[in-house]
Amino acid sequence: MIEIKAPEFPESIADGEIAVWHVQVGEQVSRDQVLVDIETDKVVLEVVAPVDGHLSEILKQAGETVLAEEVMGHFVAGEAAVVEAKSSPAEPAALAVTAAPEADAIVSPAAKKMAAEHKVDVTQISGTGKGGRVTKEDVLMAVANVTQAAGAVGQPTVPVAANEATGASDRIERRVPMTRLRASVARRLLEAQQTAAMLTTFNEVDMTAIMELRSQYKEAFEKAHNGTRLGFMSFFVRACIEALKRFPAVNASIDGSDIVYHGYQDIGVAVGSPRGLVVPVLRDADSLSLAEIEEQIRDYGNRAKDNKLAIDDMTGGTFTISNGGVFGSLLSTPILNPPQTAILGMHKIQERPMAVGGQVVIRPMMYLALSYDHRLIDGQEAVRFLVTIKDFLEEPARILLDI
Repeated sequence: MIEIKAPEFPESIADGEIAVWHVQVGEQVSRDQVLVDIETDKVVLEVVAPVDGHLSEILKQAGETVLAEEVMGHFVAGEAAVVEAKSSPAEPAALAVTAAPEADAIVSPAAKKMAAEHKVDVTQISGTGKGGRVTKEDVLMAVANVTQAAGAVGQPTVPVAANEATGASDRIERRVPMTRLRASVARRLLEAQQTAAMLTTFNEVDMTAIMELRSQYKEAFEKAHNGTRLGFMSFFVRACIEALKRFPAVNASIDGSDIVYHGYQDIGVAVGSPRGLVVPVLRDADSLSLAEIEEQIRDYGNRAKDNKLAIDDMTGGTFTISNGGVFGSLLSTPILNPPQTAILGMHKIQERPMAVGGQVVIRPMMYLALSYDHRLIDGQEAVRFLVTIKDFLEEPARILLDI
């Protein structure tokens, strides 16, 4: 018998939570097939089968906390025998969902966890994600469409009409536990507001030069770099790198009563995932070309959607860029990502009338927001830093000329 243990967690992570078991007791699996997902404050970790065989016992159910190297179940090598589940008491039948069934649904880990909590049969849900993937939102919609579950074990689900004698309506409320990632984000954001003297300065940038440069060279760029598309984010990363070199305090962090000045630029880029906002880091970003920056950001985005980011991908970082503009945000105040001392917020590009050379012209404009820790960064330094970014973006040739 083989013990299935939780992996060794990094120092920054104390424990994890069982998100979902992908196999049942007695189910035959192949070597390296994923057995269980463990959700931590930062990433979802996968535990795979050590050899061909089957689970003989599950000791830790979905939602339970596990420590590093803690035994979660037992595994038997070889062909599966008829095994009676020791850890699964009789449960109500899955909630009926009206969506068309799929024979082999592709389900995100977050959706699997929520489906298990609400006893929803994911094979009966039509996924709206990429490639028909069932997302957490799809499961939420399925649960919301069911007004009442059966009262007895094994009975089919019976919807309750809105006009029955009980006076029940469609005003449904659900109470679900906060995910570990969401709880971690909430804790860190609250910590940032309580411990840092956070201020925000704003400016705007004329995106004409970047847009014209991108339009002129995007096809040649994509052809030269094996399909990598030229986006706006790489220009912002490069502009931030050059500005950070000129204002090292913005690239520093506070450690107790010490100031740590970093001689490198590790740029965190906020991306969305089914579990919430995550911030993978571009290591030694100064050494990366525009194409390499774009490729890494695209790779991080794809892996975030599939919950495939590793802990190392999101550890560290000296400065963060958040792009609320992709969701339509016109202006916002980003919150610091401790222990960093500054974060840049990008926003929606919107055409506005601007006075240029005594003439009123229509220009594609973007508001920029720099939130900073006033304990380390003075107001004039923050303003000059943001103006430097603006200047680099409005005249991108200055990045190449280093002026």
